Amino acid sequence: MADRPELRVESATACVVTDLGRVAGPARGLAVNGALDQFAARAANALVGNAPTAPLIEATGFGVTLRPSHDVLMSITGAPAEPTVDGRSHPAWAPLSVRAGEKVRVGISDAGLRAYVAVHGSFDVPRLMGSCAPDSMIGFGTHVTSGTCLSLFRSHPPLVNRRFGATVFDFGIPRDVGRVSAVLDAVDGPDAAEFGPGLQRLYDSRYTVTPRIDHVGLRVAGHVPQRSVTGEVLSRGVPIGAVEAPAGDELLVLMRGRGITAGYPVLAVLTSRALDNAAQLRPGQQIRFRRTTAAAATAAYLERRRLLDRIALRARTAFAELR
Repeated sequence: MADRPELRVESATACVVTDLGRVAGPARGLAVNGALDQFAARAANALVGNAPTAPLIEATGFGVTLRPSHDVLMSITGAPAEPTVDGRSHPAWAPLSVRAGEKVRVGISDAGLRAYVAVHGSFDVPRLMGSCAPDSMIGFGTHVTSGTCLSLFRSHPPLVNRRFGATVFDFGIPRDVGRVSAVLDAVDGPDAAEFGPGLQRLYDSRYTVTPRIDHVGLRVAGHVPQRSVTGEVLSRGVPIGAVEAPAGDELLVLMRGRGITAGYPVLAVLTSRALDNAAQLRPGQQIRFRRTTAAAATAAYLERRRLLDRIALRARTAFAELR
């Protein structure tokens, strides 16, 4: 057994180690990247007492199987199927004590696309501009494959409730916190006026998620509103979550790996909550856009941040009591 704790990956497909993103990147011409479901990533780290920006595993589509060299404290969020430890089922969205050598299987449910795995102490991986977020454009990042061994900064001793003789956690997380919605809230974009009355079709139509999904963006097939003006759109900075209308019969929703400039008209911009939801959409899923306001979007964002703050506080309190 290694002196330094490690997490051995026994099977993995489409897995990376990431964090909340490279916030210093856009000023230097790099995409921010980072976990596509930011809420799930933040919650995973909060549940094990890590800083919000700590590295964690993002598994897309196929899940991952892990085995720690030491006792560790884990959490699994996002859209996982029920995790198992040596065949025993455990809940997601809760801290999980795993003994050295136990096998942890994390599948992906049919209701989502991505799961997040955090370990107390986090992973010792390379960083660029303060972030470990992968960037395919420059070939940077830690990709997790079968046989990968991830070093941990430190491990947490098993947490056992002295009264019950078992690990017992209930941080009051709503049962539907990871539910994926088919409705994406959005505010009108900077080019909304150029579409005139036709913009309403964006909010009245249904769209189908295509297989063209990655960290740069996702494409949805359906009615594409047409501009009522003919002038060329100049390339300019575009926000994460921009809903663009390129030529053709698909809309493009820009995600965290998007380039910092683009030249398609922007009809709308997803809210932060809708962006997290979009990260969990599967090909073939039917969705629609719902118009909202900046004030309503801000209120929804603050509500989720308060939930994260409660999770972090309850985790710190529980760990202090159970050691």
